[in-house]
Amino acid sequence: MKNVKTFKKMKKDGQKIVMVTAYDYPSGKYVQSADVDILLVGDSLGMVILGYEDTLKVTLKDIIHHTKAARRGADDTFIVADMPFMSYHLSIEETKENAALLITEGGANAVKLEGGKPSRLEAIRAIVDCEIPVVAHLGLTPQSIHLLGGYKVQGKKEAGSIEILTQAKEIEKAGAFMLVLEGIPEELGRKISVELSIPTIGIGAGRFTDGQVLVYHDILGMADLKPKFVKSYAQLNKDIPDIIKKFTKEVKDGKFPAVENIYNPIK
Repeated sequence: MKNVKTFKKMKKDGQKIVMVTAYDYPSGKYVQSADVDILLVGDSLGMVILGYEDTLKVTLKDIIHHTKAARRGADDTFIVADMPFMSYHLSIEETKENAALLITEGGANAVKLEGGKPSRLEAIRAIVDCEIPVVAHLGLTPQSIHLLGGYKVQGKKEAGSIEILTQAKEIEKAGAFMLVLEGIPEELGRKISVELSIPTIGIGAGRFTDGQVLVYHDILGMADLKPKFVKSYAQLNKDIPDIIKKFTKEVKDGKFPAVENIYNPIK
């Protein structure tokens, strides 16, 4: 299994890091079989698995439940589990306890949290002090959509760009071993990746980050929305209903089950 030191060396050697989300046993199994470097149990499960309109309703229990399932499918893959909304906002003691639960109960190897304000830096330091690796997340942070005014590209103006770069540097100092950059201009993604010694993982952050992450359902063409940064390698949104329709038609036409599908068929 890869580890924190592996990813740091991959950045140093110029090897791209691949991260893919997964939320259950089969997706964990498929991600591991594809030799993906990191599996992320993201709070995006709220939208692609649970049918919520955003990530804010996802609970710690949800993340633990899905991390355990993904771990059963990906027993030899480095797993990062998202800390959901309000699981690291109220107190340092609660933050440390919640991070620990994702490791001890969920089976994750690291946790991820959003933002770079002083309170988030304090949370990162506290979790790292518990010997738990932390992935940070800057730019478009989905847990902050109400504050940001929706899913909008961040850091387009100079002031915003400087703020994100400054926060990225502080995050590295706080002890995070990796940084996800979402929804920012390519030049800002490049600049942060050059100036930080920790690996950066882009999602809508251009070509020059140290790795890329996409949501499992986006890769397979199963999601309802398709942001500009997404590339779908299949169209299962269409294929799956078509396949189930074939099954439905065969049942109604009396073609299923056929003799080969029956135990001791009547002769």
